[in-house]
Amino acid sequence: QISFCFPGDPFDKPPCRGCSSYLTEPYVKCAECGPPPFLLCLQCFTRGFEYKKHQSDHTYEIMTSDFPVLDPNWTAQEEMSLLEAVMDCGFGNWQDVANQMCTKSKEECEKHYMKHFINNPLFASTLLNLKQAEEAQHHETAIPFHSADDPPRPTFDSLLSRDMAGYMPARADFEFDNYAEWDLRDIDFVEDDSDILHALKIAVVDIYHSRLKERQRRKKIIRDHGLINLRKFQILERRYPREVQELHETMRRFARILGPVEHDKFIESHALEFELRREIKRLQEYRAAGITNFCSARTYDHLKKSRDEERLKRTMLSEVLQYIQDSSACQQWLSRQADIHLQSAPVLQHFLSPSTGRRSAPPLNLTGLPGTEKLNEKEKELCQMVRLVPGAYLEYKAALVNECNKQGGLRLAQARALIKIDVNKTRKIYDFLIREGYITKA
Repeated sequence: QISFCFPGDPFDKPPCRGCSSYLTEPYVKCAECGPPPFLLCLQCFTRGFEYKKHQSDHTYEIMTSDFPVLDPNWTAQEEMSLLEAVMDCGFGNWQDVANQMCTKSKEECEKHYMKHFINNPLFASTLLNLKQAEEAQHHETAIPFHSADDPPRPTFDSLLSRDMAGYMPARADFEFDNYAEWDLRDIDFVEDDSDILHALKIAVVDIYHSRLKERQRRKKIIRDHGLINLRKFQILERRYPREVQELHETMRRFARILGPVEHDKFIESHALEFELRREIKRLQEYRAAGITNFCSARTYDHLKKSRDEERLKRTMLSEVLQYIQDSSACQQWLSRQADIHLQSAPVLQHFLSPSTGRRSAPPLNLTGLPGTEKLNEKEKELCQMVRLVPGAYLEYKAALVNECNKQGGLRLAQARALIKIDVNKTRKIYDFLIREGYITKA
């Protein structure tokens, strides 16, 4: 009798009972002895090897895979080799599959696999039935799969690595209490231990179990709340007003008590409360001013803004009068105020350099310059005031953003090393990108 034997590594099979050599096909299996199976190589079988209950006249089976199953030109061994190669190399990598099989070409492997394992109606119906049975079995307990973003991979002992609690993406683990197992390496339970020593060893094992539970608890909190990517978490925080951000930072320590959904609801409810209180305060201000409709409220807001600007100008004038007798002090004050109120008080630019008579350059006209359509209004305003063409700004922005993503943060000195332009312009670009949230400080 000839039986089918799954091909594979001969080291995975039991050795020959006669000579202890590794079996290669074909070999002989005794049909009367076993389990475990009694296997012999052809050399020992022809010598009539006998061992304990096994006799040379027992019926036997010849174990081989050298016969066709699905195709006359493909042996069973080649069928199994094809399946193993597809599993190792992946579906579609037919050249690698053919290289691993060594007996078939790339076209033959692809044609045979598609014909007998993909488009075969017998296999298709069988796989469909298995899939339906599995779905019926796990219908209520199945968890849908959602792809996750690849977490950042910071360098060891960097600032971002410390912010991520020592998370190691390659191991999907955290550097927390890594030496907990050291206390167990010398513990050995023996029969002649005293009761006190045995109880002490049990206590050490219990302590180790508690440390393992603490590991799992911390991992669960970080995973459930999405704290692995800290930068992304901080960007989400910036959606709230500053007061709510401070509350978010304060209440973060209670996230380990609440679940992720409950904690988000808690923060959102406080953000809504803040918005409602601010709106109530605004309506109370309208009521105190005698305003009864929103049309009048818009006029009131416009007039209030104008009054504030006039009050600011009067305050600035009173400060100038204090320094009018000291020319150097007056010059310093004018320079300082011009830097602060460059947009709100452009008339001060005329007094920046009275001794030389020079005036600051006017804002850059962006009309017709390439890349202007890619800028938002704030970026256009920055390019006009810094007198920077849009194409150069976009290149500097991309370089700073890429470096910030690599390093997990960016310092002004690093920005100046990347952008070889005037340091004052670099400072303004850096501050603008920080303020708008494109980059973060290291």
